[in-house]
Amino acid sequence: WMILDVLPVIPPDLRPLVPLEGGRFATSDLNDLYRRVINRNNRLKNLMMLKTPDVIIRNEKRMLQEAVDALMDNGRHGRPVVGAVNRPLKSLSDMLKGKQGRFRQNLLGKRVDYSGRSVIVVGPELALHQCGLPKKMALVLFEPFIIHNLKQKGFVHTVRNAKKMIESQSDEVWDALEEVIQGKTVLLNRAPTLHRLSVQAFEPVLVEGDAIQIHPLVCTAFNADFDGDQMAVHVPLSIEAQLEARLLMLSTNNLFSPSSGKPIMTPTQDIALGIYYLTMVPAHNMPLLKEEEDQKGKKHWPIFANAAEVQFAYDMGKVAVHTPIRLRNPDYLHETFYGKSKERVITTTVGRVFFNRVFPHSVGFFNETVTKKLLGNIIWRCYHMAGHAETVRVLDELKALGFEHATLAGVSIALVDMITPPEKSQYIAEARAQIAEIEKQYRKGVITDGERYNKIIDSWTYATDRTAATMFDAIQKNQGAPLPNPLFMMVDSGARGSRQQIRQLAGMRGLMAKPSGEIIEQPIASNFRHGLSVLEYFISTHGARKGLADTALKTADAGYLTRKLVDVAQDVIITEQDCNTLNGIEVSAISGVSEIPLSMRIIGRTALDDIRDPRSTEREVIVAARQDISEKDAARIEEAGIEKVKIRSVLTCESMRGVCAKCYGRDLTTDRPVEMGTAVGIIAAQSIGEPGTQLTMRTFHIGGAASARAIQPQLVAKNNGFVKYEKARMVQDTNGNHIVLNKHASIIIQNKEGQELEEHRLMVGAVISVPDGGPVAKGQIFAQWEPHSVPIIAEQTGMVHFKDFIENESMKIEVDTTTGLKGMVILDYPEDIHPQILIKDAQSMAELGVYSIPT
Repeated sequence: WMILDVLPVIPPDLRPLVPLEGGRFATSDLNDLYRRVINRNNRLKNLMMLKTPDVIIRNEKRMLQEAVDALMDNGRHGRPVVGAVNRPLKSLSDMLKGKQGRFRQNLLGKRVDYSGRSVIVVGPELALHQCGLPKKMALVLFEPFIIHNLKQKGFVHTVRNAKKMIESQSDEVWDALEEVIQGKTVLLNRAPTLHRLSVQAFEPVLVEGDAIQIHPLVCTAFNADFDGDQMAVHVPLSIEAQLEARLLMLSTNNLFSPSSGKPIMTPTQDIALGIYYLTMVPAHNMPLLKEEEDQKGKKHWPIFANAAEVQFAYDMGKVAVHTPIRLRNPDYLHETFYGKSKERVITTTVGRVFFNRVFPHSVGFFNETVTKKLLGNIIWRCYHMAGHAETVRVLDELKALGFEHATLAGVSIALVDMITPPEKSQYIAEARAQIAEIEKQYRKGVITDGERYNKIIDSWTYATDRTAATMFDAIQKNQGAPLPNPLFMMVDSGARGSRQQIRQLAGMRGLMAKPSGEIIEQPIASNFRHGLSVLEYFISTHGARKGLADTALKTADAGYLTRKLVDVAQDVIITEQDCNTLNGIEVSAISGVSEIPLSMRIIGRTALDDIRDPRSTEREVIVAARQDISEKDAARIEEAGIEKVKIRSVLTCESMRGVCAKCYGRDLTTDRPVEMGTAVGIIAAQSIGEPGTQLTMRTFHIGGAASARAIQPQLVAKNNGFVKYEKARMVQDTNGNHIVLNKHASIIIQNKEGQELEEHRLMVGAVISVPDGGPVAKGQIFAQWEPHSVPIIAEQTGMVHFKDFIENESMKIEVDTTTGLKGMVILDYPEDIHPQILIKDAQSMAELGVYSIPT
């Protein structure tokens, strides 16, 4: 116990009393809480002097205790003390705790002298390391430097005069500002600051107007767009701060994402679309310039010696961007990554020549249509082969090239581009017929209500997916139009939009989710192109509202998760080079929905033991123990057929504090071994928290459409081969099919030599139409099952007998209100009762099988 005989009162400045108009006062909640304590204390003192009965004194003591509790932490014990409008009063604890408390709001927050904030706009002519800073803003931000400059030049002698001169905005001031910002960097930050790339340094370029201009390629890192986003500018003042900003935080030094190592400065949107348009191959029916005829009358595409000749022909109007040409191979007899060194002449298009001109020679001639994803890979490859400075140059040239050709292409969307496939009505009719059959089965009592619901959802999902696939096919072919479909180009290039959004535009919206997350049985068969009916529009509102609510609520949760992760991981830094541990973890490829090959998991990690090639007789070492696994090594490991590799891991690191560089591996931003002192814990926390926040935005973008996958209750052979049952207990039915009885059964398809081609897990009750060792053809359905129920399968023929089926104890009889049919439902039964189904021989009544019934 701690008993206070003195209660300290905080100074009046911290609990102010402010006079309002009309003679009233606004006061801090603390004054009310203190007043309650004083009143009750005085009342208790008076009562004790008057020799009052114990009951009243005890009650007054309790009330005094409650008043003190409320002052310390209101609402901690019982109901909080409320003020005028039923609002709990802010106690001393509330003043300290939480985001708005004294610590996080006032003491831990950093305030800087020289900072600004403004709306951002795109600056397409800026270099990657530059940002456009409004002149008026720069004048205030760099004020101390300007004053120093003006004093040095002798224009003014006092700070006051200098400030007056700056206010007058004379020519000398602007000249001083230009001089001062030379070589300086400023920090730009966009809230919310989710990862370290949300704060980057740029060299300011003075611009007219009031908006900050940013380079289009850094938008991905900031997650910025130009619909009214604002950014804050900070000026690092000291030489050390300037140096640190330039070396560590300059945008050109942050080309790769710290979480994945993939380029984060990849061209997006207009630039990606422009480059896709530039490098795509024209459709066979696209109007092209005529092929040339040689002396013998043989037709061929025009041939060029180099890119300069192609540019000349293009400028003269002899060839168009998509004209197929033949080009003397610039990579002939040269070892490059993408080029073909054996061919003297390659067939390509004019646009691809322009695209490849941007890249250094070592990358090679990339002769394919370039999507946003491929572009990321090429930039990554360019960084590895040509270095940092060259990659920065390439990025700026790609930006200019992409914008130019997106403008020249003039891609735009019209209503006719949203092609709805004629087969859609047929798919919907088929789904409706299927559902009528399902409803019939339900009314007959063959299936339960839950199975009926799942089957209906499956039918509609399958119909939606088929419609979407056919629609994509139609959009890709574009009804034989001479130019490719702009909608398809936007999605295929990765510039904007997803398959799911296009499906809702031109296919069918499909199934929607209720606010509870349950899927509504009736889908929206219309699409946005043809418009929704009143009922469909009403169902859609669920999804739209859910999208908005989720975005608001889950973003806060994701931010809180990041905060908690940072709290636990902030002390994890690289403290030593090698902890010399003998422990590590074993990794293998991840299969399933998100497949990750082994090579992707081990690149940049340290090998624990020697990794040897099992194919060679001497068991040649591919990677020695304690060595870094490079891309080439990883490729060799996969090639050798090694499935598991032991690597060093931070989980097994034995450093006293933090972790060691060997256990951590490669720094993904620089692609070099991690440096001492790197705060890897913070990077890990941000790498989980940042995508978490982005994911919550995704519901919003697909507009609440239910994302269910159609369950395909069948197995289709991908190869020709022979079937082999693995750990399978089977029973043969009257039709000669094999039915699976156990859970962990699988089926393997092998070739003649017995080499495994594919393996499939089998469900209980799966009906297999091919015997063990029997042949199977590619595309053949060889196994089917009922996805929404687990059957109990009889292994013998006989009579069914119920055991321990006692009404209202182990089972009850229910009548389905819709179908009017009776059914038995097993209840949670007592320990001494075990409801079972017995199968007995019809003649001898001998027991052939016992099956327990799940509740």
